[in-house]
Amino acid sequence: MSKIQTEKKSKGTFNSLYTGEGGIDFIGKSKVWYWITAVLLILSVLFIAIRGFSLSIDFEGGTKMNMPAADYSTEAVEETFTEATGITPEIVQIVGSGDARILEIHSERLGDDQIESARLAIYEEFQPVNSEGVATPDAIGNSTVSESWGSTITQRMLIALVVFLVLVAIYIAMRLQKEMAVAAMAALLVDAIVIAGIYATIGFEVSPATVIGLLTVLTFSIYDTVVVFDKVRENTEGYEHSLRRTYSEQANLAVNQTFMRSISTTIISALPIIALMVVAVWMMGVGTLKDLALIQLIGVVEGTFSSVFLATPILVYLKNRSAKTRRHNAAVAAARQGKDPELVDALLTSDDSDDGSATSSEHFSGGKRNVVKPKPPEQSGGTWRPGRD
Repeated sequence: MSKIQTEKKSKGTFNSLYTGEGGIDFIGKSKVWYWITAVLLILSVLFIAIRGFSLSIDFEGGTKMNMPAADYSTEAVEETFTEATGITPEIVQIVGSGDARILEIHSERLGDDQIESARLAIYEEFQPVNSEGVATPDAIGNSTVSESWGSTITQRMLIALVVFLVLVAIYIAMRLQKEMAVAAMAALLVDAIVIAGIYATIGFEVSPATVIGLLTVLTFSIYDTVVVFDKVRENTEGYEHSLRRTYSEQANLAVNQTFMRSISTTIISALPIIALMVVAVWMMGVGTLKDLALIQLIGVVEGTFSSVFLATPILVYLKNRSAKTRRHNAAVAAARQGKDPELVDALLTSDDSDDGSATSSEHFSGGKRNVVKPKPPEQSGGTWRPGRD
């Protein structure tokens, strides 16, 4: 195939997505997306309930000690720590790579005497060196967080998340439509639960950087959803006065028109995040950057799924519940079947407050419209006069 033919085919594919002639039926496959979402939600909730989260010391409280990893064995360091303090550490791990590798020890909260005992024991056993290559106990760092501090951080995290969701809902309801706000919040809630489920499933540590990253990716997700909804609003403006497409079809066209943009945005967003993960984890071993990059990468992918495959189908479902949209759907169907133009016009111009009753006294018979006219009230032939029964 020549280069010109390839370019024409590519342009034809993009053009078919934009015009809707050969686009993807996102709305028609709503049940598929709902089933996928339901499975993800059930699994996420189960893993959250069974496994729970691996919280950092910033939330649970505790002590963390670290030093250059060199060629030390985590088992040997754990044994030395336990003998010096009488406490078995929760985790001993090496993060990073090369000269930037760091050995970390996480344990319950230790007193100052216990920390000093552990520091001296580890120094005497392994002789870690500082950045200048000098062996010194100061090469072993430590940080301690109280349980009350962790509780305060957790509370503030939840408050920040709730405030974020409320402000976003208010903005979308004012900027677009209330149904769009409901659909966007539902999709955003799915994002949060699925991301939390992934963290519970794999056992990734939840740190303050993770929470910051979560708020960031939820913002990305809502931004992508607003872009799609803005196109939906543009396409459906005055839809009730046109018989070309139903609301569902116009919404599906909007998703197709923004689909390539959403995919491109996701790829462009994911590339620097992956680069950050490589630098943070493989080269530098910076835990905070790792936590931030990991949650962002997971969230960007999940946010794209929810904004493209979930938010708009939910919006269409909510819209199809209204009497105006149901009448318009009936009018479009009647027009496509070649029904009486008068009936189609009546369906389009019927009052929104009749809840669809305008068609309750109408029925089709051989493609014709039969209307049952109401009987006029019976009236007596005269007027009332005094003394007259």
